[in-house]
Amino acid sequence: MIDKKAKLVVTGAAGLVGQNLVVELLARGYANLTAIDKHEYNLGVLGRLHPEVLTVLADLAEKGDWTDELADAACVIQLHAQITGKHAEPFVRNNIDATRHVLDAMLAHNVPYLVHVSSSVVVSVADDDYTRTKKEQEKLVVESGIRHCVLRPTLMFGWFDPKHLGWLSRFMEKMPVFPIPGDGKYMRQPLYERDFCRCIVACLEREPDDAVFDIVGDTRIDYVDIIRTIKRVKGLHTWIVHIPYGLFRFLLRLYALFSRKPPFTADQLKALTAGDDFRGVDTAATFGVTQTPLDDAIRESYCDPRYSPIILRR
Repeated sequence: MIDKKAKLVVTGAAGLVGQNLVVELLARGYANLTAIDKHEYNLGVLGRLHPEVLTVLADLAEKGDWTDELADAACVIQLHAQITGKHAEPFVRNNIDATRHVLDAMLAHNVPYLVHVSSSVVVSVADDDYTRTKKEQEKLVVESGIRHCVLRPTLMFGWFDPKHLGWLSRFMEKMPVFPIPGDGKYMRQPLYERDFCRCIVACLEREPDDAVFDIVGDTRIDYVDIIRTIKRVKGLHTWIVHIPYGLFRFLLRLYALFSRKPPFTADQLKALTAGDDFRGVDTAATFGVTQTPLDDAIRESYCDPRYSPIILRR
């Protein structure tokens, strides 16, 4: 068990998982946190919310003084990842190159333990830049020789979310019509961010060695029903309209020509409709984490006054 006074270093700390994890760690009494991220605005959000946390602005794909922050650390929680993009280069840079540098720094400073957050895509039918580089990233961790555990979450949602369900929720608030590709009956297993963070904390408490855990949302629900749930929980009157799949895909590709960071890409649409059916561990039995009912999780994510109004930048 990692002592609560021990130094923990979180990479990619200003992203969706990181912001939620810092909230959870502080609530659990972990007081010596170092948060590293390259996104200046989002890291500033974290610093303003939690001034007791040491924040370090650094690009992990570049070698630099940030590696000194791993000295005397008891554990690194590796969250950094490139999730969306129109070209392969940022995926290679942020998922592979950055991970090599972190692992090298851990070995140089004799950091004894690593919690690596991978993704369910490594066991999915998807074949894109994100999937390929996440597989390579996980391989680097496994072959590093560092004591570690690997967590593979499915699609997540929660506080601070600038993408995915968070973006869809805000879009639904602003627009009178919400488009759904095809019939929308694409089974999803959404995972509540705070439940996932509680699983990470359990790994700090138990230090499983050379273990891989597939973490899947307990609720199996069609995409269209997720949208209906968000609409109901938020009390919205948006008209849900079904658009033929081919037309929807064409519109996404067209939008990507004019947007540097499209919130939803054609590759993600392909992954949405791929038909994945993930099998995960029993989080209650494995981590002592009973997952939050979906309606309650969505209500807290998008209606709770503490953090739901805070939106990260992409």
